[in-house]
Amino acid sequence: MQRTPIELRHLQTLLALRDTGSVSRAALWLHLTQSALSHQIKALEDFYGLPLFVRKSSPLLFTPAGKRLLALAEEVVPAVDEAGRDLTRLAQGTQGTLRIAVECHTCFDWLMPAMDAFRQRWPEVELDIVSGFHADPIGLLHQDRADLAIISEHEDGEAVDFHPLFRFQMMALMANDHPLAGKSHLDAEDFRDETLITYPVPDDMLDIVRQVLRPAGIEPTRRTTELTVAILQLVASRRGLAALPLWAVTGYLERKYVSARPITPRGLTAELWAATLPAITARPYIGEFVSIMRETSLLTLPEIELL
Repeated sequence: MQRTPIELRHLQTLLALRDTGSVSRAALWLHLTQSALSHQIKALEDFYGLPLFVRKSSPLLFTPAGKRLLALAEEVVPAVDEAGRDLTRLAQGTQGTLRIAVECHTCFDWLMPAMDAFRQRWPEVELDIVSGFHADPIGLLHQDRADLAIISEHEDGEAVDFHPLFRFQMMALMANDHPLAGKSHLDAEDFRDETLITYPVPDDMLDIVRQVLRPAGIEPTRRTTELTVAILQLVASRRGLAALPLWAVTGYLERKYVSARPITPRGLTAELWAATLPAITARPYIGEFVSIMRETSLLTLPEIELL
């Protein structure tokens, strides 16, 4: 009997290629270098003498041979994952809670799909979002009011485990007819005589203030509102400028409701992390929830980079 070279990792790679549509994004998802992923595929192609997908196609197109292995992957990988979860349940139990605290007003755009995917895999775990905005979500972990916190800044030495999620781009937003819309990017000086519209949060939690305006000694007039749509309405009405994550405003940009420009020539980026106490990290489903957050974000959010 001929021994097949097909391994589970090959099938997982094929699913990642299908879901991300490119070799580079699939490599990010699988925590591999692009060359390592390409080597996996080439080994199968060399063994069977058949290409599995069309090179340089965008989105990626599978050949008949690739489609056949993809069908196998769609059957085998979920079954293996389910068996692994069943074994974990037998070994460590199935009951639990996962209370999530969020300091980011726009995080729900990607967090809700991740929670939906998690419920399908761990229906026994009770998911909940700690209501309201929290300026100190780490404190909620220590007070046993939350099990996991989504944060933008972290410091080691807090007796907390930090799980990297992703890096994203912040965009300056202005009315379509604003004079600054004619620029290729905005610098700190462009905000000096404008009103900066933000969420009502401390300045240390605003990347535009912490990373750009404060170092330049610029303190524009301020206006705050709780809702993203309210910020965008004020921007569209020429009441001021805003800085929001690209993912939070993509739909509005596609409808040309407002205009967006990068902040500084290099762009302004920010990061998101998950935080748990060590005892919570040990729960069998925490690692999978972090993985799901990373995976769903990579698939659904524009121009992010996994950490």
